[in-house]
Amino acid sequence: MNSFRHLYGKQVVGLALITAFFAACSSDAKKEDKEDLIEVADTVRTIVVNVDGELFSIPSPIQTAQLVQKSGIAYDKSVLNEEAKVVHYSTEFSRALNLGVYGADLGYVALYGQTQDVLSYISSVRQLSDKLGVSAAFDENTMNRFKNNVTNKDSMMNLVGVAFRSCDAYLKENNRSNVSTLVVTGGWIEGMHFTLTAYKNKPTEMLKERIASQKQAVSSLIKILSTNTSEEATDMLVKFAQLADIYNHINLKYVYVAPTTDAEKKLTYINSKSEIYIAPEQLTAITRIVGELRNIVVNTTQS
Repeated sequence: MNSFRHLYGKQVVGLALITAFFAACSSDAKKEDKEDLIEVADTVRTIVVNVDGELFSIPSPIQTAQLVQKSGIAYDKSVLNEEAKVVHYSTEFSRALNLGVYGADLGYVALYGQTQDVLSYISSVRQLSDKLGVSAAFDENTMNRFKNNVTNKDSMMNLVGVAFRSCDAYLKENNRSNVSTLVVTGGWIEGMHFTLTAYKNKPTEMLKERIASQKQAVSSLIKILSTNTSEEATDMLVKFAQLADIYNHINLKYVYVAPTTDAEKKLTYINSKSEIYIAPEQLTAITRIVGELRNIVVNTTQS
């Protein structure tokens, strides 16, 4: 558990993944110079969603992809949603969810430094953003910035993060929070898909802890999806309720360890920790339900 917390505490390239691709939705993003892109910003540990004045925290799928990479998992394009499926998403609901999915995928390929796949997923994201009415996110200037930085992983990751934040702000300012929350939901589902697939191929304690610690995220997603009255949201809520029931039965144990004090530095270290216990059958059930959710999202067939 300590290694998991240590990962969360690190500073990495800044990205608020819910919006990881909309570079230049705002004039501020357009004003950034190329050299600014290589700066490392503070980690955005979670995505914060405001629904009717209530704040909800959702883990960033980009941070999830980092966890997968740190676990020694090699790049695997088969784990991603196929770029060609973008033409099948014909409703605002499916487009917003898959914008979150493709955003997570874009962060994943950028993190692994896959130049050609980065360009391909940028194209898919651009198509969805155009159809959702946020076409300013991918004007010619923005596309050129991506292309000019495509071989620099740090620059790409920073650009992705700046873009996502600015477009998320655009959606909220234009009273389109439902779209923004669906993007978040799609990103979380894809991030969990990364983690569960990685755990199946190479089970580690770090990945298992990530999977087991999603109780609050699931609860938050249920609340934000509950504000959407569409039939599609209702169908997804059934699956999320099943996930919530599983997470309610995962045991969390607090282990007290006496604090230690460094008199010379005048520091006291808290050594107590929380341990999460997840049974194999619970992991199997979570894998199945997340797989069903992702199938609902990425395999829409209307055109």
